[in-house]
Amino acid sequence: MSPQDQLNRLRREMDELNREMLDLLSRRGELAVEIGKVKRLQGVERYDPVREREMLDFIAAENRGPFETPRLQHLFKEMFKASAELQGEDRDKTLLVSRKRQAEDTVVTLGGATIGNGRPQLIAGPCAVESFEQVNAVAEKLALSGVKIMRGGAYKPRTSPYDFQGLGFDGLKLLKQAADRHDLRVISEIMTPGAIDSALPYVDIIQVGARNMQNFDLLKEVGKTDKPVLLKRGLSATIEEFIYAAEYIMASGNHQIILCERGIRTYERATRNTLDITAVPILKQETHLPVMVDVTHSTGRRDLLLPAAKAALAVGADGVMVEMHPNPAIALSDAQQQLDFDQFDEFVNGLTTQFPQLDLVKK
Repeated sequence: MSPQDQLNRLRREMDELNREMLDLLSRRGELAVEIGKVKRLQGVERYDPVREREMLDFIAAENRGPFETPRLQHLFKEMFKASAELQGEDRDKTLLVSRKRQAEDTVVTLGGATIGNGRPQLIAGPCAVESFEQVNAVAEKLALSGVKIMRGGAYKPRTSPYDFQGLGFDGLKLLKQAADRHDLRVISEIMTPGAIDSALPYVDIIQVGARNMQNFDLLKEVGKTDKPVLLKRGLSATIEEFIYAAEYIMASGNHQIILCERGIRTYERATRNTLDITAVPILKQETHLPVMVDVTHSTGRRDLLLPAAKAALAVGADGVMVEMHPNPAIALSDAQQQLDFDQFDEFVNGLTTQFPQLDLVKK
C-alpha cells in the first residue's frame, strides 16, 4: 500500500470516528436535556459542581493517553458548559440581584428619601463622629442644603491600630440624636454581626464597608434585618465579587440593597484609590439594584470631588456620597479630604447647576 493510500485509509477511519463521536455527543445532549427537565421538576439547581467534579475525577482515573489529563478535562468542561446551555442554564438568571431575574429597578425608600427612582440622592456628613456639637452642626447644614441622609462613622476601621477608631456605640447615639433633631436619615457602618441588633434603633441604612465586603457572616446577618443596606465595593474586588457579595445579603432575605462604588486599589498614586466609573453602568446593566458613588474615598482629594460627582451622575449613578466637616483642619480622621461648609455649598451648587434632578429639598 502506497503512503497516499495509507493516509486516505487513516482519514476514512478518522471520519468514521467523527461520525460516531457526533452521534454520542447528540445522545449526550439529549440526556442532558432530560436531566434538566427532571431537576426542574424537583426544584433543584441544574448546575451541580459536585457532580462535575466527580466526572472530571473519573476522566483523570480512566485516561490512558495519548492526551494529557488536563487537556481532556478542559475538553469535557467545554462539553459540560454546552450541556448546561442546552438545559437553559444561565447562572446570571439564578442570581436574585441579576437584571435577568428582575427587569425593573429596585427602589429603596426610607422616611421621605428614595434611592433608585431617577432622582439622585446626596449623602453627606463627617468621616467620623467626634462630638454632638460637631454632628449637630453638620446635620443643621445638611438640612438647610436639602440633603436627606447623613453619614457618619461611629465604628472606624483604620489601617493603623493607633489611629482614631471612632466613638463606637456612643457615636451612633450622638449621630441619631443630631439627625432626629433636623429630620435626617442616618447611614453608618456596622463592622461585626454582634453589633447589629444594638445598632438597629440608631441607623436607617446599614453600611457594610469596603474592608467587610466579603465578611460573609456579616453579610448574612444584615441580610436578616429589615433595614436598607449600602454595600461598598472592596478595595481590590472585581465587579463579579461585588455582585456576589450583594447576593449573600439578598439570599438571606433583605432585598433593600444599595451598591456603592468607592474606588479600587491600583498602581496609581495621584488619588487615594482609582474610581472605576465604568462600574456604575455595568452594575446598572447587570443588576436591578441602585448604585451610588463615594467620591471622597475614591479620590481622596477635595479638588476632584465635584468633577468625580458629575462623572458619577453623568453615567447614571443613583446618588453620590461625600464627606464634610465643620472644620476639616482639626478632624480626627481623613482631614485632607473633607469639605468645610463653604466648600460644601460650592459642591452642591456645582452639582445642581448641571443636574437639577438631584433630590434636594431645602428647608
